[in-house]
Amino acid sequence: MAPLFLLCFLSVLSLASSASRGDEKTFIVRVQHDAKPSIFATHKHWYESSLASVLSTTKTATIIHTYETVFHGFSAKLSSSEALKLQMLPHVVAVIPEQVRRLHTTRSPEFLGLKKTNNAGLLKESDFGSDLVIGVIDTGIWPERQSFKDRDLGPVPAKWKGQCVMTKDFGLNSCNKKLIGARFFCNGYEATNGKMNETSEYRSPRDSDGHGTHTASIAAGRYVFPASTLGYAKGVAAGMAPKARLAVYKVCWNSGCYDSDIMAAFDAAVADGVDVISLSVGGVVVPYYLDAIAISAFGANDRGIFVSASAGNGGPGGLTVTNVAPWVTTVGAGTIDRDFPADVKLGNGKTAPGVSVYNGPSLTPGRMYQLVYAESEGGDGYSSTLCLDGSLDPNFVKGKIVVCERGINSRAAKGEVVKKAGGVAMILANGVFDGEGLVADCHVLPATAVGASAGDEIRSYISAASKSKSPATATIVFKGTRLGVRPAPVVASFSARGPNPQTPEILKPDVIAPGLNILAAWPDLIGPSGIPSDKRTTEFNILSGTSMACPHVSGLAALLKAAHPEWSPAAIRSALMTTAYTVDNRGETMLEETTGNTSTALDFGSGHVHPTKALDPGLIYDLTSMDYVNFLCNSNYTLNNIQVITRRTADCSGAKRAGHIGNLNYPSFSAVFQLYGKHKMSTHFIRTVTNVGNPNSVYTVTIQRPRGMVVTVEPNRLVFRRVGQKLNFLLRVQAREIKLSPGSNHVKTGFIVWSDGKHNVTSPLVVTMQQPL
Repeated sequence: MAPLFLLCFLSVLSLASSASRGDEKTFIVRVQHDAKPSIFATHKHWYESSLASVLSTTKTATIIHTYETVFHGFSAKLSSSEALKLQMLPHVVAVIPEQVRRLHTTRSPEFLGLKKTNNAGLLKESDFGSDLVIGVIDTGIWPERQSFKDRDLGPVPAKWKGQCVMTKDFGLNSCNKKLIGARFFCNGYEATNGKMNETSEYRSPRDSDGHGTHTASIAAGRYVFPASTLGYAKGVAAGMAPKARLAVYKVCWNSGCYDSDIMAAFDAAVADGVDVISLSVGGVVVPYYLDAIAISAFGANDRGIFVSASAGNGGPGGLTVTNVAPWVTTVGAGTIDRDFPADVKLGNGKTAPGVSVYNGPSLTPGRMYQLVYAESEGGDGYSSTLCLDGSLDPNFVKGKIVVCERGINSRAAKGEVVKKAGGVAMILANGVFDGEGLVADCHVLPATAVGASAGDEIRSYISAASKSKSPATATIVFKGTRLGVRPAPVVASFSARGPNPQTPEILKPDVIAPGLNILAAWPDLIGPSGIPSDKRTTEFNILSGTSMACPHVSGLAALLKAAHPEWSPAAIRSALMTTAYTVDNRGETMLEETTGNTSTALDFGSGHVHPTKALDPGLIYDLTSMDYVNFLCNSNYTLNNIQVITRRTADCSGAKRAGHIGNLNYPSFSAVFQLYGKHKMSTHFIRTVTNVGNPNSVYTVTIQRPRGMVVTVEPNRLVFRRVGQKLNFLLRVQAREIKLSPGSNHVKTGFIVWSDGKHNVTSPLVVTMQQPL
């Protein structure tokens, strides 16, 4: 069926572009805030009468969702001509095509310095987040997991107004003092796909995928011991905020996560009383006034709710970061100091390093097995190299180890294809784009993942052996769990990278957090590989993705909010960003996993989160909703565009006087110069910092200039007399023209640090020079 659309109040142009498709779609309709009394949003009949005025007499006005908290309006199914007529009504502001979003799919607390036994620090200061509520918008939850038990928890916070929706498979006892809310939203999904098939997914908050259970337990799972996945990663499992309360909002279904449902979940979460919203889904980047997540997140931020979202798994290429609105904290993924080695031992005596989570029947110790790659024989060419379903010839692969390349189908599914064809094991080789980044999967047969260079070496060995009389042979040696891995953290290969494709003057991602091979809770009835034929059960599973990094930051934000109730969402993000680190456990700048080269701010933003330091950042860069309105003014958005996002009638005269888009009071700096034949270029940033450290403190600035640039800060000394005092500074960047080919760019990075001897308040500085086409 046709994709779902959002009926917000945008331009006729956006409607007209969809009108050419002709058939009926779903729209989300946004109504002027003052079109009716403030309670109008609860009046479904009023919406239906507006809708009926543009429909034919034979059609009934049917509302899919109504919105009243982060967004004012409703969603409905319309033809494009009906939507155009609706757009013309005086109280309708705009129409936004809806996107279908996709999921961005135990040791991490210790790696982050959060230990249960700490007598001081963030966990102690925040009472483990006990009075805070984290809303997780995802695939639902498996409530029976030990991670969601409510032992020793106090009463549900009095402010909580949410509900636990009971269904035939989500009973009365599913919620407790830990899991205090559970709802599901599927009207938008069903408007596009028809009625749900309840034999393959639950029409309830119950998780039939695993992703939501995993992310929820990362954010706020209780301490569980013993915990492991198939014997790997043994130890204590714990979320970031072990006593924080959870409210889950299920919006993701078998065919994706629909914007109208996501918006309904935001609307409910804010009304329910959550303190933090965690969203590990994303889609393509569009202007903020066409982005349902950006619009919803603004409404949440406006109510003081911290919103964190995954950066996406489109790395290692540039311009891949998603969820880039400046009022959202965008989280990339790094490694931790633990891995699961499973090396390939080749018949020529060489060994290729790999990783895997496998505990089933293993290969015979000491035996070498024939090694094959179905490039030109034993399959149907290209699809057989990828080990796609039905592509392998059983006569060719039976009893052998098969080399498969990444791409198209899931990594674990390739192993199932090999197993079905009679192969005894699989070596999963990265392509050039994947580089050396490795993800450990729970395979259904003996299997390991190797990097691109090892894959080349293995294929070369097979090719050389085929020209001789002795066939290529290999075995896989599984080595279990290894701790204390160096270097760590490393920026994960898949983690989406900057620059920000929507607003390059705002550096994204903001930070990175643990996202590779993360142990967390997992549902029953879903095998750890995620393949339907996998009937193994495990209470915990190991997954990778920025989906796993995001809830780490969501949980940390809850802890910081508990320790500093007066802090705004921007203050919390500032604390996480300015205290983040960029040095690994060897004392060197973090590496980038794909190539092994040094990473940059375009990979990690401000760096890797450091929870203990974030508790006491010294200075913060704060922001209000009006600052974001001014940012949108300086983005050259129309007043109508701005109203769609903010629900405000904006006055942009002050914003234009204040300067340019980069003058948003953000904790990072990104200067973009268009060359246009200019020999000298300069720009400036005005920032305001608030003292949250010692009453009488003096901060001096240190500048690490991007190579070839002149950077100055005025004043270079900030003298504070009290807590809460605000002081301004100006940072100026000057650059000289360099020769670039048309359409290319040149990026240099540095940083500035404000220090009082106790606190180091660090901000990255990225300078991009572009040669227009």
